Amino acid sequence: MTDRPIDSVIPAVVPSGGFKIRGDSRAAMKRPPLPLARLAPTRDSSAVYGLATLDVHGRVADRAVMTALGWGPGLRLGIRESGGLIIVGADRQGVFRVTREGHVRLPAVVRQWCGLTAGDRVLLAADPAAGRLVLHPPASLDAVVARVHAEALGGDEA
Repeated sequence: MTDRPIDSVIPAVVPSGGFKIRGDSRAAMKRPPLPLARLAPTRDSSAVYGLATLDVHGRVADRAVMTALGWGPGLRLGIRESGGLIIVGADRQGVFRVTREGHVRLPAVVRQWCGLTAGDRVLLAADPAAGRLVLHPPASLDAVVARVHAEALGGDEA
């Protein structure tokens, strides 16, 4: 038995990108790659996302999110609620600060407005270009997911 490949099974590669079958001088037709269907939209944003658990002191943190924003300990913050979301931004006159550990501490009144309690998971959506962090409480996520699912499933919110 020999270790020589069988000519009719293994085609030789022609440098131009086409294939040439050994023993045959004709180059096979070059074909462009088949187009692939796009199943999901592509990203057009530099947003950075994280998921964090609210602790008993109202603190949330995600290292990737804080790094993307460039926020470090002591940075003054403005925190407000809008439409069930919590909006956080750097503010020289802000009364809140990034903690020594790099956490954002949400004031009790904001947590109450949004129905947040210790142990709740929130989506952190950082927009580095705008220098803004948007926190999505569970109720906000429920509404967004229900709307997207209804659209994708043709009206069924499953």
